[in-house]
Amino acid sequence: MATAKKPAATKPAAKKPAAKAASKKPAAKAAPAKKAAAAKPAAKKAAAKPVAKKAAPAKKAAAKPVAKKAAKSTTPRQPNAAFMKPMTPSDTLAAVVGNSPLPRTEVTKKVWEYIKKNKLQDEANKRNINADDKLKAVFGGKKQVSMFEMTKLISGHLK
Repeated sequence: MATAKKPAATKPAAKKPAAKAASKKPAAKAAPAKKAAAAKPAAKKAAAKPVAKKAAPAKKAAAKPVAKKAAKSTTPRQPNAAFMKPMTPSDTLAAVVGNSPLPRTEVTKKVWEYIKKNKLQDEANKRNINADDKLKAVFGGKKQVSMFEMTKLISGHLK
């Protein structure tokens, strides 16, 4: 029994080069396997190879449609009209960005300009903004907010 297991351990190493040869010439490999039908282990090898061979092309076929979908989206993106609609800032937000109606995107840009100009970004964690007197009124009295929370608080000051 122990001698039977040793050749079985060497068979997987031999299967990989044989699988490459089988993918190049599948008809040539099928004929010798039929001739060696008397040897049952050889017939089992031949049966296992087509299964592995079928699985690999299926994966490649699944990857190709993904690439085609990416190629189809070559049209330029249209901006969302809701973001481009001018909104009037509240009096507290107007102290930071100005009184004129601006789209949400421009309001966010102006707030970031104000933050960077006054160096209000936290040095240890750049995602946090330390509020000064003007921003504290916009942030609802909070001394420090995250950049994600900031957008939520600013949207409450737009009409």
